[in-house]
Amino acid sequence: MTLYARQYPGDPDRPAIGLHCMMGSSALFGPLAEHLDGAVDLYAFDFPGHGRSPAWLPEDGVDLHTFVTRHAARMIERPVDLIGHSFGATVALRIAVGVPEAVRSLTLVEPVLFAAAPTPSREAVQERLAPFEAAGDWDGMLRRFLGDWGAPGEIPTDGPRAERLRMQMAMVLDTNAALMADRAQILREGGLESVDAPVMLISGAESPPIVHEIADALSARLPDVGRATVPGAGHMLPLTHPSQFADLTRMNLERA
Repeated sequence: MTLYARQYPGDPDRPAIGLHCMMGSSALFGPLAEHLDGAVDLYAFDFPGHGRSPAWLPEDGVDLHTFVTRHAARMIERPVDLIGHSFGATVALRIAVGVPEAVRSLTLVEPVLFAAAPTPSREAVQERLAPFEAAGDWDGMLRRFLGDWGAPGEIPTDGPRAERLRMQMAMVLDTNAALMADRAQILREGGLESVDAPVMLISGAESPPIVHEIADALSARLPDVGRATVPGAGHMLPLTHPSQFADLTRMNLERA
């Protein structure tokens, strides 16, 4: 599968890969690149079923998380700075745990590795969508999901964009094995502890409480980690607070 990719040109000696959120695209990193002013040579790609990439066609035995992880890993020719948001941040973390020597730094905005959170919090997140899934109410599910994690507002009910959103919502549900149950074993014993690159965990002050619980769990095990909470920001802080995001990213780049 050929995926759409963008380059935000910068320092050729600092290759970086940006990994976006579910229902997002590689355009998420445009504001960041503008504020970083060439500090890194940033590449990003649209996940299957997102942005300008083709629809997701599951392959035998390969889920979306694994597919995106492998695609990103193939882009790495020398140690890189990985910058990830939400789902993309969990992919970055999976690469860092799997091949620590390939990663120069990790800047992670609200990695939604729900398996790291306490069980009641994890179950509460699943229960937010369960009634809509049981009723087959995709539009209601979208409103709930985007209200929690994205930009609440009017959801189109017909046309190509509406169909695309419903397909993406189905992909969100399909990622449960990766994010809720940690099928990739990112949290395995000794895994996070093997990441010797500097890590920056960024959260929005107004984001769902579970993201802070996840950050607590990850930071307790990562050897070299910084924490930051952006006042007034929610889950989509890379778009709503690009200056603060860039400042924190630059800080972590300098630590590497």
